[in-house]
Amino acid sequence: MSDFQPPGRLVTLSDVARAAGVGESTVSRVLRNHGSYSKRAGARVAEAVARLGYVPNRLAGSLAGSGARLVGIVVPSLANVVFPDLLRGLTAALDAEGVQGVIGVSDYDPEREEALTAALLSWRPAALLLTGLEHTLGTAALARASGVRVVEMIDLDGPGIDTVVGFSNRAVGRASAQFLRARGYRRIGYVGHDCFSDLRAGKRLAGFEEVLSEAGIGLMDKEIRPGPSSATAGRAGLEALMARCPELDAVYFSNDDMALGGYFACLAAGWAVPGRLALFGFNGLDFGAAMPQPLATVRTPRLEIGRQAAACLVGDGAKRIDVGFTVIEGATA
Repeated sequence: MSDFQPPGRLVTLSDVARAAGVGESTVSRVLRNHGSYSKRAGARVAEAVARLGYVPNRLAGSLAGSGARLVGIVVPSLANVVFPDLLRGLTAALDAEGVQGVIGVSDYDPEREEALTAALLSWRPAALLLTGLEHTLGTAALARASGVRVVEMIDLDGPGIDTVVGFSNRAVGRASAQFLRARGYRRIGYVGHDCFSDLRAGKRLAGFEEVLSEAGIGLMDKEIRPGPSSATAGRAGLEALMARCPELDAVYFSNDDMALGGYFACLAAGWAVPGRLALFGFNGLDFGAAMPQPLATVRTPRLEIGRQAAACLVGDGAKRIDVGFTVIEGATA
């Protein structure tokens, strides 16, 4: 990993000065908010900075010449074990090459992701790694103008900025519905966490509903819990769903955390799994395999995504790598 190949030219302070029609020293004063400059010049510089996606180079000061090799990484959460797994695969590969990952957590907030992207790029990293394909216009502009390799991880359902490593979440949803349909389930519901903040969960649900619609049965009911996924949210969600729709014979969950909570709800209510109610999750987390009845789910290769993302930081040309996924039959469906 000796040479990182940027997909485009870096936007420089000279570019900003030329676009704003002022001298470089004026741009420097505006960006540092130090020294004298007119209000008109300040506005022109601010407009040029936003339009070009320029970020100041903090490395020019304290770290210049230090030989530091940094990679900026933005993930939506560390509470969900999926992302620590991804980071383990990624940072192990980076560490082996003497490259340091600098991590920011967006909490599924697009505006926070944009702020973190700008902050990380200000340190002139060797590359930038983002999670998912949906970003604010500002984040996308910053990434495209950065002049470094940009890798988006975990999703393939949509166009990428540069290089994309992951799997199709929509295909995961379709495969999950096909699994339940093949086992004869017809009265199917859904329990999920906030799909508005977790867009990939929304894509899986869309793929799931596509298959049911094609089969002419549709999703009977759904329960979307506010906030992040958790076993607590999964239990409460299943209890609420079954209170409204007790005739359900199977439930699809947005992930394994939620499905585990659903399993606890079944134990508390005395519902036989899968005799009374089948449960199906997503992610293939270790605890699912350790349940008294191993969870039926989809396993995603999170460590491999991290390793592949690190490998994509070298070489020419954008790439699109599908790492696939595996349906785990388990014993809950």
